[in-house]
Amino acid sequence: MKEAHIQLDASVNAKYAIMPGDPARIDRIIPFLENVEELEYNREFRSIKGTYKGVPVIAISTGVGGSSCSLAVEELRHIGVECMIRIGSCGALQKDIKLGDLLFGSGAVRDDGVSRTYVDLRYPAVPDSELLQLLQDCAKDFGYDYHVGIIQSHETFYHDTNAEEEKYWSSLGVLGSDFESAALFTIGRIRGAKTASILNNVVLYGQDTSESIGDYVDGANLSAIGEKREIETALEALYRYDQRHHQ
Repeated sequence: MKEAHIQLDASVNAKYAIMPGDPARIDRIIPFLENVEELEYNREFRSIKGTYKGVPVIAISTGVGGSSCSLAVEELRHIGVECMIRIGSCGALQKDIKLGDLLFGSGAVRDDGVSRTYVDLRYPAVPDSELLQLLQDCAKDFGYDYHVGIIQSHETFYHDTNAEEEKYWSSLGVLGSDFESAALFTIGRIRGAKTASILNNVVLYGQDTSESIGDYVDGANLSAIGEKREIETALEALYRYDQRHHQ
């Protein structure tokens, strides 16, 4: 029986998934895959299956926020997916992070609503250590600029205290903010899935978020290059993981 939201079942037969937020980003993943097959498109969940260097991979969009991401994590796990890598965007919280730089979350501040519904806030939101190391190795081999450290997952950037919160987390060395990574790490760990998160920086620290996101949608800037790099890095990391564990 197909899962209620992603509309997939175990017949997809893939152990790995990369997870953008935006359904339109699926089109930009397709050129990196072979034997691409459109699967389903239900609400925010658009999915395809293809192969990267012969390894089957699902690409599925999760929409905006931890709630919809949590549905994808749970249902992908139900159909047999073992490893999930988020390929998202973020706003930088440090001045040395450039547009298009990649951020690899070594942990996430659980400032979201979803992860706390699963478990006490004392439970850490951390990625799988092996996947995190593979992402770093791949980015280094490709020559891509990247940063590794704590990220913050929150609910929205339109609330009245957002600027104060950004300043606070920045002062503590947090690299950047997204909506989904804390939910991904927390739920994945509880459900026995290996997870990791790559964030492409689309907002310089101190710059207006809405203006930068507008530039990002245009696609003709450093953030668009960063998007291509995070796709390639995620796929290569999953390939190397597969070579290590399933050959």
